[in-house]
Amino acid sequence: MKYEGIIFDWAGTTVDYGCMAPVRAFDEAFKSFGIEPTMEEIRKPMGMLKIDHVRTMLQMERINNLWKEKYNRDWTEDDVQKIYEISERKIFEVLDKYTDIKPHVLETIIEIRNKGLKIGSTTGYTSDMMKIVTDRAKQQGYTPDFWISPDMVNSKGRPYPYMIFRNMEALELTSVDKVLKVGDTIADIKEGVNAGIDTVGIIEGSSLMGLSQEEYEALSEDKKNEMDLKVVSAYQDAGAKYIIRDISGLLDILK
Repeated sequence: MKYEGIIFDWAGTTVDYGCMAPVRAFDEAFKSFGIEPTMEEIRKPMGMLKIDHVRTMLQMERINNLWKEKYNRDWTEDDVQKIYEISERKIFEVLDKYTDIKPHVLETIIEIRNKGLKIGSTTGYTSDMMKIVTDRAKQQGYTPDFWISPDMVNSKGRPYPYMIFRNMEALELTSVDKVLKVGDTIADIKEGVNAGIDTVGIIEGSSLMGLSQEEYEALSEDKKNEMDLKVVSAYQDAGAKYIIRDISGLLDILK
């Protein structure tokens, strides 16, 4: 078999269908400063270290202009920190409510382990946030062999490749050619590309799709196909080697 290990993202990939917890937190944090972001603006940087996410949103032209109109000045790093602190507090308030394992994850992980592959993971969450996520995931039956957060690599989160390299070291994976990275955001794909490994984008329940399971299942087939194609196109543009409907599609790749 070509691959020795698979490195998964968390929210939107293995837990939290639709990656809802961070969206809610960023929305409320920016609104507390009188700035109302769109869902597209919130989701575009998804997967990055959370303070980098805030900074990236402030750099967006529309939000940057709104900030200048409201405060008659440019935003500063102090503003970034203040918005981040609110978003962090909001995430902690809701995180345990958005940690349900996504469909097909548990049975797929069992099959992957049976094939002898190791399971790693990276995230945009901080280590303190991950203590909540990993504990809830463990209660539901999902425990990767290794996880790491951006603050464990000097805050050099995605799209930097360092969390992947730390996974490879911990799991004793012998080559970048023998590793798969699976995620649901552009940052996930870029993280894998920058590490020189094959990347996989998941369609259903992804942050790129941006819908809850109930919202997605309520769509007509035509609308599902339309939204699926947009997600596929975004992954392709980011450099994904594989694109799968849900995590079970990994088993076809491993064949």
